[in-house]
Amino acid sequence: MTRFLFVVPPLIGHVNPLVGVAAELTARGHATAWAGQPELIARLAGARAEVFACVGVPRTWTDGEPRRSPQLRGPAALKFLWEDFLVPLAEAMAPDVVTAVERFRPDVLVVDQQAIAGALVAERLGLRWATSATTSAEFTGALDGMPLVDAWVSGLLSGLRERVGDPEGTADPRFSPHLILAFTTAELAGPAARAPGPIRFVGPSIAMRPTAPSFPWEWLDRDRATVLVTLGTANADTGAPFLLACREAMLARSDRLQAVIADPGGLLPNLVPDRDVLVLPVVPQLELLARASAVVCHAGHNTVCEALWHGVPVVVAPIRDDQPVVAGQVVAAGAGVRVRFGRITAARIGQALDAVLDDPAHRAAARHIAASFRTAGGALSAATYLEQLPPSPRRTDGRMP
Repeated sequence: MTRFLFVVPPLIGHVNPLVGVAAELTARGHATAWAGQPELIARLAGARAEVFACVGVPRTWTDGEPRRSPQLRGPAALKFLWEDFLVPLAEAMAPDVVTAVERFRPDVLVVDQQAIAGALVAERLGLRWATSATTSAEFTGALDGMPLVDAWVSGLLSGLRERVGDPEGTADPRFSPHLILAFTTAELAGPAARAPGPIRFVGPSIAMRPTAPSFPWEWLDRDRATVLVTLGTANADTGAPFLLACREAMLARSDRLQAVIADPGGLLPNLVPDRDVLVLPVVPQLELLARASAVVCHAGHNTVCEALWHGVPVVVAPIRDDQPVVAGQVVAAGAGVRVRFGRITAARIGQALDAVLDDPAHRAAARHIAASFRTAGGALSAATYLEQLPPSPRRTDGRMP
């Protein structure tokens, strides 16, 4: 039996892929535990998951998530991501990660790429660790051609290592030298360009949520296509014009489709329920994708991969962070159409939607990627690669280094 500690940030999209991996390792007789936000992990992994709380959050955060202006784009968004999110999060999590290690005594840490504290603590304590890469932007050359940005990020990581890690360490905390689990495939992401450690493309880890929200399934019309519109939970305050444009485009096509719009921020006005567009704060995304004909989204990696897992083509409207990279991958693979989030109109979203619904090439490309996902193995393959990692060395007295 091996003991695995999963270190995750307080972000749904970074916990979800590891839920199935932890469940599979537990089913194989291994011990698993989490270091992260207890309420979020319990909601996604189940109340029986063992969680060591990493409760400290930076002052720039509200309700466990970063406080970020909806207008941030491009370099400003990248600056915020590192200076106001990743680095403060690592500093806040590091003491609690050390406590989790002392109490759980793991053989291996499984560290989300944005939970940098986990990698630095593992390096400092001489523990073996694997990277969980929920997006491929970091290792497919997203920063190629931007040496100043790359050097700036490296400088931030060096300073962070001085404060919470091993000053003599050399590993890039974004890339484990032991194992990098990429929850995608080369058919979508393209080949790895800059991963310094062994990378394994395992495809998305699709696991049913322990508590899926209720949904009026009788509302769905089998004679019309179903389109899911979602901007994810981290963009709940940014998308009112976009969602309104989507609604208008859907209503113009109500003779052949219905739309389900996820609106967790309550951005849309109080609308009278009708048979054409259903607006809900939370939707059972996986169950809906099994019945959907198209998805309109922000190019979040999880949403894109979950849609393509079901062979559903996508209209992608990237907002910031890794989303433009993921959107580019979708278009390059032929599995969808890209639109501009900040300049969207009902006409533009309608044209893109017509393209993915009417051109069979988009659905064929989505199904090709879906096949690659299933071949890659998802949570089962990730668990097998983790099992193959040698456990961390222990001292002769049985204690951690």
